[in-house]
Amino acid sequence: MHALSIPTWIIHISSVIEWIAAIWLIWTYGEITGNRYWWALSAAMLPALVSAMCACTWHFFDNLDSLEWLVTLQASMTVLGNCTVCVAAWWIWHCTRQKDPNKIDKSI
Repeated sequence: MHALSIPTWIIHISSVIEWIAAIWLIWTYGEITGNRYWWALSAAMLPALVSAMCACTWHFFDNLDSLEWLVTLQASMTVLGNCTVCVAAWWIWHCTRQKDPNKIDKSI
């Protein structure tokens, strides 16, 4: 556990807690509004959470060479998470445009 300083650990752990809170808040917002596409965004955020947990786990065990596969998993989950959040954001945009087809972006 000596791989990171205490302030760095605080940042790592608080980031994971914040991400969990964001997932929960977005899910709750979807329940309150009845818009299920928000649930898709909260589910799309899970690979990024797995990525963060991989990083914390690897650092917790002092960056052991035997756990280096976690680095690959973390990188893969980051890419997957970025893609899933992008698709979920597009889905939210698409669904909100369908609800009001008369909305025309006049800023173009």
